[in-house]
Amino acid sequence: MTAPLVLVDTNVVVSGLLTSDRDAPTARILDRMLTGEIRGLLSVELLAEYREVLLRPGIRSRHGLDEREVDTILTAIAENAVICEPIEPPSAPPDRGDLHLWSMLAARPGAILVTGDQALVDCAPGWTTVLTARAFIESP
Repeated sequence: MTAPLVLVDTNVVVSGLLTSDRDAPTARILDRMLTGEIRGLLSVELLAEYREVLLRPGIRSRHGLDEREVDTILTAIAENAVICEPIEPPSAPPDRGDLHLWSMLAARPGAILVTGDQALVDCAPGWTTVLTARAFIESP
């Protein structure tokens, strides 16, 4: 059986990079994205969002990476991901700012969204799966 596609929200990527606990669920997910153990679902827009957030001054001061190092990480993520074109989702997300994530999930039925946004978990529509990082790591 093929592993499911996993759409990793920006907050999980950022948390995975910032945590000093290498066993934290977000760190484990990021590591698996980098090695290709997770079949990531990615769009050009989401990759750009990862980059923009990781290069924000406040976040950059916490991870200590320069632009080239961030781009190296993002290149590895992209090399191990499946790129998709978002489509109109069958329902709206709880926050319009998350429409792109819903649109990507609609484009790839069966994909799993992993997020740190509890509102997305709590309002997961019946047509997709939305999990916290911990729930994803602990799932069989």
